[in-house]
Amino acid sequence: MHTGRYAIPTMVTRQRDQTRHRLLDAAFAEIHRHGFQAASVADILADTGLTKGALYHHFPDKKSLGLAVVDEIIGKRMADLFVQPLMTAERPVQALLDLLEEKSRQPEASLRLGCPLNNLMQEMSPVDEDFRTHLHRILVSWQTTFEKALRRAQAAGELRPEVDCRAAALFIVAAWEGCVGVAKNMQSVAGFSGCMGQLQSYVTSLLADSSAA
Repeated sequence: MHTGRYAIPTMVTRQRDQTRHRLLDAAFAEIHRHGFQAASVADILADTGLTKGALYHHFPDKKSLGLAVVDEIIGKRMADLFVQPLMTAERPVQALLDLLEEKSRQPEASLRLGCPLNNLMQEMSPVDEDFRTHLHRILVSWQTTFEKALRRAQAAGELRPEVDCRAAALFIVAAWEGCVGVAKNMQSVAGFSGCMGQLQSYVTSLLADSSAA
């Protein structure tokens, strides 16, 4: 076996990957706290203990770092939270209702800073087309996941046949983000839970037999 000749390159690659992940995690936390435009590169480096050289080795500028946060941190979290559970669920609408119920019980600390996706959409979409495009891609993926879940339920006879699944999916996404935004402003877990409860009622009303859920 000739493992020695590959050990150093593999180790270097792993270290580079770890450095990149540390930068992304620190940048995500900084952006979530302060927004992208006010995010401090100096604070990101202080959080990681890395140098500017390490940062610019992986990301040529602050904007490329921010876009990577959108794609690789926020996008992945959205996929893990919503896409995978709903795409594999045998009863997708019930899975959606369960997800709404679970998220409605978020602790106050998690609501204080709001949704990182929504925060960046509000801050960056009007002023930077690249950010708008990357954020829009995540939003469309989220809406498409809900739409496919609703269509599967409709095909199985669980959803009312007259429901416009595309429009309903967009409304669910918009209402969900609205609930988080209102809770961020109110700093109220009760307000968030009540808003999400109304969204659950809306999804339940789409069922062919509304008493089934």
